[in-house]
Amino acid sequence: MLLAFSIAPSSPDAHGSYAEAVAAALRVVRDSGLPHDLGSMFTTIEGEWDEVMAVVKGCVDAMEPYGDRVGLVMKADIRAGRTGQMAAKVERVEGLLGQD
Repeated sequence: MLLAFSIAPSSPDAHGSYAEAVAAALRVVRDSGLPHDLGSMFTTIEGEWDEVMAVVKGCVDAMEPYGDRVGLVMKADIRAGRTGQMAAKVERVEGLLGQD
């Protein structure tokens, strides 16, 4: 599955930033070893259901020092028997654009 998610504590830090909390979540993603892509608004990870959801839970847990409330948005593409789709989906579209 591919899972795109955005996570942040309910309030920014004293400087109006969420960056430190987001970095804590990204450490969890990187430590998982799963393929991932950090975007400006969402992080996408690829793996099996249980391992992906364990990473998301770890990211929620990583928010604890930053407040008592967490906002989490997720969008999943669940397609059995497929791997490498994080890059393959982009390559298919880019290939079509290259035909123009």
